[in-house]
Amino acid sequence: MTQDDGVATILRPQTEADIRDIVAAAVSAEEPLAIEGTGSKAGLGRPVQAARTLSLAKMTGVTLYEPEELVLSARAGTPIAEIEALVDAHGQRLEFEPMDFGPLHGLEAGLGTLGGVVACNLSGPRRLKQGAARDHILGVRAVSGRAEIFKSGGRVVKNVTGYDLSKGLTGSYGTLAVMSEITIKVLPKSQTETTLVLRGLSDAEAAGAMAASMGSSAEVSGAAHLPMYVAARVVDGTLGNDAATAIRIDGFGPSVEARAAHLGQALEKVGRLERLDVEASRRLWRDVRDVRPFVDGTQKPVWRLSVTPTRAHEIVMSLRMQAAIDAFYDWQGGLVWLKMEGGEPEADLVRGTLRRFGGGHATLVRAPDSLRAATAVFEPQPGPLAGLSRRLKEQFDPKGVLNPGKMG
Repeated sequence: MTQDDGVATILRPQTEADIRDIVAAAVSAEEPLAIEGTGSKAGLGRPVQAARTLSLAKMTGVTLYEPEELVLSARAGTPIAEIEALVDAHGQRLEFEPMDFGPLHGLEAGLGTLGGVVACNLSGPRRLKQGAARDHILGVRAVSGRAEIFKSGGRVVKNVTGYDLSKGLTGSYGTLAVMSEITIKVLPKSQTETTLVLRGLSDAEAAGAMAASMGSSAEVSGAAHLPMYVAARVVDGTLGNDAATAIRIDGFGPSVEARAAHLGQALEKVGRLERLDVEASRRLWRDVRDVRPFVDGTQKPVWRLSVTPTRAHEIVMSLRMQAAIDAFYDWQGGLVWLKMEGGEPEADLVRGTLRRFGGGHATLVRAPDSLRAATAVFEPQPGPLAGLSRRLKEQFDPKGVLNPGKMG
């Protein structure tokens, strides 16, 4: 265990016992701890006010990988890029397609860790078909805010013994426990993929095309719409400025070809159709996954909106009438990435608009620390749910030492 003394003290445990000792000391002194991996997601949630940071950067390494059993375990600080490279070498992948928030916050790509991905429940474009990160977690080992080591789940795909605490920790942003080891399931990767791209559609037209594609027999694994000019910010600008509605199909080679041909015949009646080869397709979806259109070297506020797919274009149009915004769509429109060009979070405007169009959730994922500290970063919970969250926090972290204030 090491520490650096400066503006803040950074504690770097190397074992699970080290984590327990650090948390125990914090509980005894009633001093808060900021919890992080490599800090690539420090810009998510509200800023944590703590003089000491518990960094899992040295808690690295794959502890179990059985490709034939589709199971992998790794310590929480293991880089997600390292895990993806390992499973890729064995013809497998992480189906929830975890996004990399680093570039959006001005950091280099590839810094994210397995623990950070799970703590924030990060999922990419394939989420609409294969589920979120929490759906792929088999088990965890962790240290609670009581300084108690516990485990949940196991190392097999079918494990239903006891409470599934691993699902509860996923998306808790390090406020309930410090995860030390995580077990996930992996699946065979696709032999190939292609993306059909409709050009020049309006947001409303794109909503209809994506819905029809998802409802077809093509087994679509990605559906996104990049409005005019946004399309030019992906795949190194090779798509040009015209709006691009992207439909991904992947799987076994002959099957992909047959499904793409069948769906393409239908989409040709909607608008001008292009087709991306496997490499261009992969680059496009990585850029969509990592919100590349908004990686601009600024801290202009970026929102992540979870909405009803068929109402997404109406929500964006309404917001365009009230503020200077930029936007694009993923998950068939169920996920809207929104950048406020005016430089203010505009939380009341965004959330008020969602309520008028049937509800949804709005999360502020990028803004200067001062704005994040003054803004409800996460969607405010209704009374009963907020009460349940408080009780859960009290059970796991009664002294409130783990990432206090991170989620509000």
